[in-house]
Amino acid sequence: MTTCWTQYESPIGPMILARRADGLIGAWIVGQAHFDGVQADWREDPADALLGEAVRQLDEWFAGRRQAFDLPRAQVGTPFQRAVWEQIARVGFGETRDYGGVAAALGKPGSARAVGAATGRNPFTIIVPCHRLVARDGALTGYAGGLNRKRALLAFEAGRVPFQFAG
Repeated sequence: MTTCWTQYESPIGPMILARRADGLIGAWIVGQAHFDGVQADWREDPADALLGEAVRQLDEWFAGRRQAFDLPRAQVGTPFQRAVWEQIARVGFGETRDYGGVAAALGKPGSARAVGAATGRNPFTIIVPCHRLVARDGALTGYAGGLNRKRALLAFEAGRVPFQFAG
């Protein structure tokens, strides 16, 4: 199955957007944890319609004109990871949840660490808003793109428009 990709210059740094025929497979920050970069067999296609739509929706999100995404996502990850990502996708703009709350919503109380591990492997940065997960006490914990980005994303969602990230 062919994978197409493009680079998106986002306010939090360059991102790689990739898709297969069945949908988006990722929106990664260049250099984030758990992303090995563009693969040799991927084909760059900045004119791809789905990737263009992802860019448009991300632009709208960063401009404060969009709060949720409507993009088809391909089935990537394990069944547990996909279930975690679906729960994360339900956390609304400007809201946060703790890892234990996501575990409980999955019917797996006590699996907060497993939820954290699955969250760290989320390939859909911002689109599946894993930056909205925090520790039980509200503390900011790991983020594959770095805690400075997580802070900036949460501050933006708390009402600080336009988006600001100092890097």
